[in-house]
Amino acid sequence: MTRRFSAEEAVELTARACRAAGASEAAARSLARATVAAELQGRRTTGFSHLLDYLAALREGRIDGAAELELTSPAPAMIACDAKGGIAQLGFDRGFADLCKRASVYGLALFAGRGGYTTGELGHYVRRPAEAGLVALAATNGPALMAAPGAKAPVYCTNPIAFAAPLDEGPPLLLDQATSATAFVTLRRLAEEGERLPPGWAIDETGEETTDARAAMRGALLAFGGARGANIALMVEVLAAGLAGANWSLDAPAFQSGNRSPGAGLLVVVIDPRLLEPDFSRRLRLQLARLERLGVHIPGRQGRKDHVELPDLLVEAMESACASSSRRPPNRRKP
Repeated sequence: MTRRFSAEEAVELTARACRAAGASEAAARSLARATVAAELQGRRTTGFSHLLDYLAALREGRIDGAAELELTSPAPAMIACDAKGGIAQLGFDRGFADLCKRASVYGLALFAGRGGYTTGELGHYVRRPAEAGLVALAATNGPALMAAPGAKAPVYCTNPIAFAAPLDEGPPLLLDQATSATAFVTLRRLAEEGERLPPGWAIDETGEETTDARAAMRGALLAFGGARGANIALMVEVLAAGLAGANWSLDAPAFQSGNRSPGAGLLVVVIDPRLLEPDFSRRLRLQLARLERLGVHIPGRQGRKDHVELPDLLVEAMESACASSSRRPPNRRKP
């Protein structure tokens, strides 16, 4: 059974649960808005399914709920953020308006984040600029979960990449995909349900390909497209971890256990297309329509929902945590 919530109700419930787990008010609301936005977009694996990881990380110290992040400007078109063991969403929220303003002035601008937990739905960081009329590209990394050809153990995270571009009518074009054959949260769900994996998705702990999801949890995911997908994962690693000064995936602490932040990296580049082509958004809409008439699937074209439906057990667990939590100082663990 499920319960239906409006977007506003879902944000309030989520923010209460985050505060109960140890998040500051600002971090709780930032994480709540991003979680609900992912769910409304149909990105359930990075919505409430992933929220449970955040709540556990807040309680156990992998996220510093009261982190005082640091925003700096190393160059006129650059914003750098050190999350200080907190969450990436809060730093992006605080730098977003300035990022858009700098893109309108200089034509493009860059946001580089480090020292945070996982970034959640990567599409969140490109959809918002696209809704403001900007083209955006984002890359992020995290703890090593994926092997590359020739490696018998994980060397990269799932290292997703996201892209969005505005249209003059309707929602923006949006691509958001991992460089692994499937998302880690999908693998985890299949392992919990005892399902089999398609060939080519993962290896076991000995480095041999497996279709056993539980064995894959002890091994590693594989890149989509073999070496070509792994090359893209390496590119993402350089952009997200290298340029942002974040942990390489091989050095990142686990996001599911321990009391240390993964220290993940995030890179977002935004471009104002109107400075190059004033008619960009209309031309793109017409081009996508032409491609659709030819049978091409255009990602990110589904409508945005105005409500979320959550399993009763999840809602009860969140409400119970809120009710039983006494007001206590947020976690202040160092990354």
